This record gives sequence, C-alpha cells and structure tokens, in this order.
Amino acid sequence: MPSTPDPHSHSDRAASFSTGADVYARVRPTYPTEAVDWMVPRDADRVLDLAAGTGLLTGRLVSRGHDVVAVDASRPMLDELTATLPGVTTHVGTAEDIPLPDGSVDAVTVGQAWHWFDPPRAAAELARVLRPGGTLAVVWNDRDERIDWVGRFGEILHAGDALRPDNDQSAHPPSLGDAFDPIEAAEFRWLYRLATADLRTLAGTRSYLLTLPPEQREQLLQRVDDLVVTHPDLAGTTEVAMPYVTTAYRARRR
Repeated sequence: MPSTPDPHSHSDRAASFSTGADVYARVRPTYPTEAVDWMVPRDADRVLDLAAGTGLLTGRLVSRGHDVVAVDASRPMLDELTATLPGVTTHVGTAEDIPLPDGSVDAVTVGQAWHWFDPPRAAAELARVLRPGGTLAVVWNDRDERIDWVGRFGEILHAGDALRPDNDQSAHPPSLGDAFDPIEAAEFRWLYRLATADLRTLAGTRSYLLTLPPEQREQLLQRVDDLVVTHPDLAGTTEVAMPYVTTAYRARRR
C-alpha cells in the first residue's frame, strides 16, 4: 500500500505532479514569447527542455522551429506532453542524470523547476550535455502579488507551507559553477487569462496542495472559492487576468 505523501517532504512534493497531469496542462500558465526569444538563440538547433512536465515551455520552443527533446522525471507528465506535441522526443530522467550524450544540445531550458534540483550535480550534468558556447536558460513565472486579490490568493496557496518553493526562488540566480560564463537576467511582465472558476483548479495543481490530506486540501480550496465570490475584483466575473512576472536567467557554456 503506497505511503501517504508528506507536504513537508521535498521529495514527496517533487513527485506529486504525476497526479492530474491533464489538469496541470490545462490551467498552468505558459511563458511569454518575449521571454523565450531572450532565453534561446534563434540559431540553436537541438534544444533540451529539462523538467519539461506537460510541455508548457516545450510548445513555445517547437513553435520557434527548434528540434526539441523533453526530459522529465514523470512519465505521466511526458505522456500528456506527447498527446499535444507528438513530434517531440521524450525521455524519463532527472537533472542529475540526463539521458543524453555529451555535447549533444545547443541550448537547455529549465522552466519552474530549478528548486527541485541538486544544484552542483545538475550544473555538472548541464555542462556535460551542452556543446561549448551553448546556452542554459532558467525561467520562473511568479504571480504579481502587489495586486490585492493576487496577494490574497497566494496567501491561501501557502497557508501552513513550511517549504514554500514558489515566488521567492526567482530572486536568486541559479548556481552554475565555473563551466559557465557570468549569468544574465531579464524580467517580463504579462497577463495570463483564465476562467475565474479555474482559480480553484489552478490552486489544486500546487505541490503543497497535492500532498495535503484531503480534508486540509479541501479547506484551502474552499478559501479560494470564498475569495472568488467575495473579492470585488473577482465577484461576478467569468474571466480574470492573472498578472505574472517572468524572471529569466541565461548563461553560456564555456
């Protein structure tokens, strides 16, 4: 009998995304075109999307004409990716053990996932699979919680969360070691439009809620429902524009 996931366990949280991959793909935001253009050189032929999940960033790379290979630790997430992007090669793997040959890609992207990695081991693996002069890009989508209702939404998502991996990682550039040139950073502000009713669904895709006991999970989701019907910016609406700040980092392989 499988053990009950622990919401305060880093490994359990990392493994939680295999649950409901189709919902994740439907409600999680993608990344703004301007950010992807900044992250990945146009002349990069082979691009690895590491921790690709359901393909929210992978699709952006495919649309730019890159030959993309997607690696993720979750087969259910990759199955969801393949359903929408059948031409993308996929492999089950981790940042610490990437199933690709040395020097086999021109660029690597990591979307919303660096905090799940062991940084020294991941940086060494990324340096191994990148060709000299290749680009590594790490990107984060953070809700702009200066907006009142967005801040209250974020408070609900992290109520009681001892790990809180979101909305603070983007302020810290990834540690890459001596194999990479100095890191560059850029910020992009944009709006993600979704049905107001899907705020509850979006909340339910967070690793913290995915690992909570059902009763505690439902209590937090009910607080999201209450916010939707009581906050003046949300009450009576059918669609909402969630403000996001996308923070991207890039560095070249020496």
